[in-house]
Amino acid sequence: MKIVVQRVSRAEVRVEGKTVAKIGKGLVLLAAVERGDSERELAKAADKCLNLRIFEDENGRLNLSALDLNLEILAISNFTVAGDTRKGRRPGFDKA
Repeated sequence: MKIVVQRVSRAEVRVEGKTVAKIGKGLVLLAAVERGDSERELAKAADKCLNLRIFEDENGRLNLSALDLNLEILAISNFTVAGDTRKGRRPGFDKA
């Protein structure tokens, strides 16, 4: 499993010009589940994303999580995150 985590002030997903999902301040997760990933690994990854301390506290330190601040999360399934680029210039998606 691979997840790209991005802090956002707002985000939206549009399909054919129509907004299908949007959030205010929070996290966007681009997630790729790979062959062999278990429900336990998924739960651990979800907990890690929710509790990553990547938001500033009152002193400007990265000390708060999305969960601490009750922020929104937009999770997007994206198999390309699991692309294997170790061989050549064309990514392989055998495990995605």
